Amino acid sequence: MKRAVVVLLAALALPASTVQAGIFDDKEARQRIEKLRVDLDALTDRVERTGRNQIDFVNQSEAIKAELARIRGQLEVLLNEVETTQKRQRDFYVDLDTRLRKLETSPAAPLADARPDNAKVDPAQEGRDYEAAFAAFKSGKYKDAYAAFTAFIKSYPSSGLLPNAHYWAASSQYQLGEFDKAADTFGKVAATWPNDAKAADALLAQGNALSEAGDKKGSRKALESLIAQYPVSSAAQTAKRRLKKK
Repeated sequence: MKRAVVVLLAALALPASTVQAGIFDDKEARQRIEKLRVDLDALTDRVERTGRNQIDFVNQSEAIKAELARIRGQLEVLLNEVETTQKRQRDFYVDLDTRLRKLETSPAAPLADARPDNAKVDPAQEGRDYEAAFAAFKSGKYKDAYAAFTAFIKSYPSSGLLPNAHYWAASSQYQLGEFDKAADTFGKVAATWPNDAKAADALLAQGNALSEAGDKKGSRKALESLIAQYPVSSAAQTAKRRLKKK
């Protein structure tokens, strides 16, 4: 009898154990599902953050490029101002030395007769006129700048600043969209003053102007001429890089 009771109790206990195991397996599955959801949410958040970081990186990169371009422009203007000031000083001292030598060699002559032919030119006024033209260019008043540089060229045909005046007159034309005319003026700088510091830059600028005018062949010719004539200049290095892209 006791054996029968034990067998019966064991039989009754078996379904309950099976049900309990099923409940445990379902709970564990839910826990795993919940963990997968948490992992998925974390991964989604990481992907979104990565996307935002990439967009921020692109925006920062573009901002840095724009700032570099602005700094390069300011640097070019400053370098030109320094170059212009130094050249004006050299011209002034050369003119002064010439006048003194004439006075020394002709002590008995009246002062008016001892002055050179270009003594009527006031170096100070010449400098002011040039600075006024360049100030107009820096202010973005390209039409006024071109007119001022053209007037300077006519007023001071013997000035040591003529190469610079022509260069910035051409730059004014370029900014006004007159690319053909700008190319001609840039070309005149290199042809008339091949030993001037602006000659190499003028050829590079001529290549740019011709390219903007649609004359790709002429642009390539100008850049090749620049490399041939001024191979060690920074302008020539820029020309080489541009030719590779053409």
